[in-house]
Amino acid sequence: MGATFVIALREGIEAALIVSIVLAYLKQLDASGRSRLVWWGAILAALLSVAVGTGVFAAGAEFEGTAEQLFEGLVTLAAVGVLTWMIFWMRRQGSRIRSELQEKVDTALVAGGLALAGLSFFAVLREGVETALFIYAAAKGTAVEGAAVAAPASQVVGALLGLALAVILGVLLYRGGIRMNLRSFFRVTGLILIVVAAGLFAFALHELQEAGWLPFLESHAFDISASLPDDSGVGAILRGLLGYHAAPSWLEVSGWVGYLVVVGGSFLRTPKPVTKSRPQHEASAAASAHAETDATR
Repeated sequence: MGATFVIALREGIEAALIVSIVLAYLKQLDASGRSRLVWWGAILAALLSVAVGTGVFAAGAEFEGTAEQLFEGLVTLAAVGVLTWMIFWMRRQGSRIRSELQEKVDTALVAGGLALAGLSFFAVLREGVETALFIYAAAKGTAVEGAAVAAPASQVVGALLGLALAVILGVLLYRGGIRMNLRSFFRVTGLILIVVAAGLFAFALHELQEAGWLPFLESHAFDISASLPDDSGVGAILRGLLGYHAAPSWLEVSGWVGYLVVVGGSFLRTPKPVTKSRPQHEASAAASAHAETDATR
């Protein structure tokens, strides 16, 4: 439950930020009458995301044996890839997201109502599909033996709680009821998600290894199932949160450590500032956007 809660909270906050920035800019332009188009786009995207998630779970249920291991391993690997890209994308683009969205809104207003609805639709759909993939991967990667039904259910509950909190925070941010240090929020949740993704990456390697696609480093690196089993007690909690495995292979351990070292190390390094020459009016707009972003911190 914990893993999907953090994932859904972060993805939900990103979607809420996008919608709130667009709505606030429409209000600033005295075009609040177009807000319903933004809401329609966001609602349709949310419904389609639910359908995608349901489809992924339904498709996974159709496989058995090696086919099931391959499906779960490949979907989880894809989820880890998207999750990793998303973490770094938000760190790089977060400071410019307001000005970029405002430029897109200006273009959409000229193009017509469908363009404005499409802007909201595709922005929210991206977050929704990512969340659907992550929930499936987390549900499978943290499932305890003999709890095939309970694990996905608990992860879905965690995701719903995360999304509900994200919606509440999004509304409060839009109305000015609270101020969040968004840079710190995305940095802290980014670090947590890197640890979660490392566990999912190890799980993906385990499934592909079990399916015979990675026939090397198969011996157990250690086995502490007698003292800290992953199907009960503290071990089950750690599995639900981080994908803990009491008897991992050397490939799983190598993948987990390697992911943390490479991805975690890259994330902790201070990114180089992106500098490029822009026309004076764009520079002024960007400065204004940064000032507005700082006001929310």
